[in-house]
Amino acid sequence: MIPLSVPHIGGNEWQYVKDCLDTGWISSAGSYVARFEDAIAEYTGARYGVACMNGTSALHLCLRILGVKRDDYVILPNITFVASANAVSYTGASPILIDADPRTWQMDVDLLEEFLHDRTHQATDGTCILTSDGHAIRAIMPVHVLGNMVDMDRLVQVAERYGLTIVEDATEALGSRLRRTHAGTFGQFGCFSFNGNKIISTGGGGMIVTDDEALASRAKHLSTQAKVSVDDYIHDETGYNYRLVNVLAAIGVAQMEQFPEFLERKKAMDSFYRTSLAGVGDIKFQTVAPDVDANSWLFTFATDHMRPLLQFLNERGVQSRPFWMPMNQLPMYKNAVYVSQSDHSADIYKQCVSIPSSVGLTDKDMALVSETIRDFYKNISEST
Repeated sequence: MIPLSVPHIGGNEWQYVKDCLDTGWISSAGSYVARFEDAIAEYTGARYGVACMNGTSALHLCLRILGVKRDDYVILPNITFVASANAVSYTGASPILIDADPRTWQMDVDLLEEFLHDRTHQATDGTCILTSDGHAIRAIMPVHVLGNMVDMDRLVQVAERYGLTIVEDATEALGSRLRRTHAGTFGQFGCFSFNGNKIISTGGGGMIVTDDEALASRAKHLSTQAKVSVDDYIHDETGYNYRLVNVLAAIGVAQMEQFPEFLERKKAMDSFYRTSLAGVGDIKFQTVAPDVDANSWLFTFATDHMRPLLQFLNERGVQSRPFWMPMNQLPMYKNAVYVSQSDHSADIYKQCVSIPSSVGLTDKDMALVSETIRDFYKNISEST
């Protein structure tokens, strides 16, 4: 089996983890947590990093800090992993779902702007209000799907015009940039994930980045059960056990040491697949804007033969997966406000296939993946 996307352990991971075990610093206290925070902040160009137990907890903390509460709304794309919508639900708020751009598969900013113009108004204090029910829209959560990027220049302008705070879900986008600005640093907060399938992994883990010292301090406070005293068990509000542990942060430090090589390998993989699969069957690739330098996290393409192709690949040991089901098709979000004209999200879901993209994938593996895909389309052509 050629796996879809698995971690690559090839640096100082064993050494740093052993250091944690030898010294006993395996929990949320320890030097590697701060080192990992500093490494991510420095790489992205943010002033502060706050390490969390996963990307979902990072998103939840940001929304909590911004005061998102029950009966509020948060805008997010309809095409995203469910964690984005779940983080909104944890606060008691509801998502407003925006359809995807059919070329880039990112949130359609034209559609977003049209929605805000036609269906919202601003209260006297500048709060954006959904006109139909009078509830506040507190924030917008752009998601950089597959490490490609939303048109953040326009989205920032739109958000400022309508009084919306930006929490970037950059969980898949470590290493992605719009010109020289790194994903996750356009809004008030940005969040990353280090799950096992991400471009670097700590097994689990997430990170909040921000340029605001007070917000970073509050995020760290809430992530450690809102404890106000080092020695006494005094807590000043409801907090969360969301802090990343030292032994996982140690893996993250080692992964960041190798990250430039990981990123280079991902981009080479993207180039290989685009070249070798160009013109094969009805395959269409995700469009990446010229000013976006994407991290090429997980290679995915569209085809009208998605289901039979998935079966063909997996039966032959090429682990492949469909895209995420759109949020409005999930039972808990089927009644959410969905902004769409043509439901491109449904088409993307029906067509997209993700294929092996691990950092450790060899050239031979990539060639075999490509050959197996071409064999599928050859069989289709011969049968017709």
